[in-house]
Amino acid sequence: MLQQRTLKTLTRAVGVGLHSGQRVELTLRPAQPDTGIVFRRVDLPQPVDIPIRADAVTDTRLASTIGVGSAKVHTVEHLMSACAGLGLDNLYVDITAEEVPILDGSSSSFVFLLQSAGIELQNAPKRFIRIKRPVEVREGSGAQAKWARLTPYHGYKLSFEIDFDHPAVDSTGQRVEFDLGSGNYSRDIARARTFGFTRDVEMMRSNGLALGGGLDNAIVMDDYKVLNSDGLRYDDEFVKHKILDAMGDLYIIGQPLLAAYSAFRSGHAMNNLLLRELLSQPDAWEEVTFEDERQAPRGFAQPARAW
Repeated sequence: MLQQRTLKTLTRAVGVGLHSGQRVELTLRPAQPDTGIVFRRVDLPQPVDIPIRADAVTDTRLASTIGVGSAKVHTVEHLMSACAGLGLDNLYVDITAEEVPILDGSSSSFVFLLQSAGIELQNAPKRFIRIKRPVEVREGSGAQAKWARLTPYHGYKLSFEIDFDHPAVDSTGQRVEFDLGSGNYSRDIARARTFGFTRDVEMMRSNGLALGGGLDNAIVMDDYKVLNSDGLRYDDEFVKHKILDAMGDLYIIGQPLLAAYSAFRSGHAMNNLLLRELLSQPDAWEEVTFEDERQAPRGFAQPARAW
């Protein structure tokens, strides 16, 4: 049987929120089979659980935000991406503020935390959502067009194309494909950082955003070049971060997908719209398990390799 996974022990991190600038403590704890991933606002007078679900997403401006009532957690996508890349099914995320810490702007710190705690197999079948027919969402037309699509695939692969008119981005790859079965998430995707432009920073900060952002947790560009002294971690780091984000956004559905995801100029809003469109079409997907793990696609049977 291909089994569900949780952590062997708890692990903690302290950081600041990218947009809020608030100090936040994060505790990742093991959870029972079929719990899913549950964020817990432990700083509130009465702690509030916010289970990961596509319809729990309440805002997608610059990040993915989930919420229950007035309790919210912003910027969940990088931690969710690490969980997707490592195949974690069940996890409690205790958090002392309203935003997940940005750490170094990628998923690599979360991968390190999760692998340091150890991954434990559980006596319950891992439940997948298998795509049976294509589902697509589109917006705009011509030069403004953007879209995202899921199609049937025995495994999980993602392809993404960006379209930024900027010298620093134009000089790198603007399209990348990653297959969980043949690639290594920790090595190939997890280190890609979020990025932004100095021309946008003043506008964002006047709106209470990017208050915790800087050169230590983002790629920052002026009108011509990358300002970080250490340059890029990957030749195609910009588009790889979009793959990282998409893996996190899509894992908010609550179960790993068996699908091929492809997108052009998509983002958090369109990724969530794609999940909601999928769930609105019950004949487009089915839940499956693998009693014989040898029948499972590559990339799912073995816990993810360490660094």
